[in-house]
Amino acid sequence: MIEIKDIWKSFGSLQVLKGVNLTVKKGEIVCIIGQSGAGKTTLLQIIGTLDKPDKGEIIIDNTNVFQLNDTALAEFRNKHIGFIFQFHRLLPEFNALENVMMPALIAGEPDKQARQRALSLLENMGLKERITHKPNELSGGEKQRVAAARAMMMQPSVILADEPSGSLDSRNKKELHHLLLEMRDKYNQTIIIVTHDHELAAISDRIIEIKDGQIKEEA
Repeated sequence: MIEIKDIWKSFGSLQVLKGVNLTVKKGEIVCIIGQSGAGKTTLLQIIGTLDKPDKGEIIIDNTNVFQLNDTALAEFRNKHIGFIFQFHRLLPEFNALENVMMPALIAGEPDKQARQRALSLLENMGLKERITHKPNELSGGEKQRVAAARAMMMQPSVILADEPSGSLDSRNKKELHHLLLEMRDKYNQTIIIVTHDHELAAISDRIIEIKDGQIKEEA
């Protein structure tokens, strides 16, 4: 599903990634761990095409993504990659339903069709009674579930999660862990997670450690 080939990335004189190679199978949950500054989030952003490497290739679902022009790359990202961030990044002026609909509306999907699919996702997340609530009216766990529904809106083949449990209490962390497993089992999605959460790492199929910009260990 994902091939990461010889990825290098620097910011000024700071070399963050130093020839990273990794293959992720379809339907696999992979956790990337490592100390702060090791390059975890930079790698995740490059896999998600939010940033470009100085050197190397990312192949997702047989598409060499950095050979696409900017317009095609943005379209690919919208349709094939879903993101879950630590602090949700929900749009504060829109309610839960509208936030989940947003990727489909950006893609030009008809409003009625997008609304029906977003409603179904939110109902599956146990948020049927919260669809008209704005982010500031939702709990931390509810926000994360809305973010997960938004990530799944375009039925992407890949979900990328950056410290998704970092702002949650223990009960909501367990709910998130269950949700990620359910997303993989129900939709056969490939999930890559950057985390410091050992309990979250424990649910994954494989743990990758990055140290000093390189993959040092696989478990």
